[in-house]
Amino acid sequence: MKFEADANCVDTISPAVNYGERRDVSGPDILLLHYTGMDSEDGALRWLCAEESGVSCHYFVHEDGRIVQLLPERVRAHHAGVGAWEGHHDINSRSIGVEIANAGHAGGLPDFPQIQMDAVARLSLDIVERNGIAARYVLAHSDIAPGRKEDPGEKFDWKWLAGHGVGHWVEPVPVRSGRFLQQGDAGQPVAALQSMLALYGYDIEINEIFDERTATVLTAFQRHFRQKRVDGVADVSTIETLHNLLSALPETIEA
Repeated sequence: MKFEADANCVDTISPAVNYGERRDVSGPDILLLHYTGMDSEDGALRWLCAEESGVSCHYFVHEDGRIVQLLPERVRAHHAGVGAWEGHHDINSRSIGVEIANAGHAGGLPDFPQIQMDAVARLSLDIVERNGIAARYVLAHSDIAPGRKEDPGEKFDWKWLAGHGVGHWVEPVPVRSGRFLQQGDAGQPVAALQSMLALYGYDIEINEIFDERTATVLTAFQRHFRQKRVDGVADVSTIETLHNLLSALPETIEA
């Protein structure tokens, strides 16, 4: 496929071959950020462009800040896989996927170099402004696929990114001692927690049981919004941070 770059900060174009048409949407309304999870960034880029991989994305950001576009934003890339957000399950049709070169958890979760973060911010801001993507729809792969995916991980600086105009963020409430909910608990407080997670967009059943799924979704929430302790336990810090995020949404979104 031959195409011109959508973003004005793209350095090169390296066409991928796995793509399709967006389904039942007028255009993308989610920006989904990933890490590659491979030791070799060049190997990761080749894999995303290879037919046998079955995967692809729209953009790839090298560690040195170089930005590659693999597919035009108008097409549906194969980057999200099985997942859901706000009850929508075809995330590929709704999203623009950005792969950030990083070895990931399996590779020791190295830091994201500042020059790379600068490039991610520059690219992301370009994408959300051109496509009218709301801050609350700048998501981690782990947000839409809790448990199955962990990227871009708890070392990704969402606070810094939000400070550069990309993404929804509130300052996490400090971790402190106090009452908490954990796996095995049940009752109305658990249902309230599940309801708040679902209201924000996470795919979770409201069943009043702090089951494995609840712990998994809560872990994904912490990985994005309360990174100091990622343990799947609903401590005071986690619950209050979630409440503050909901309170910071536009009034039309709030319950």
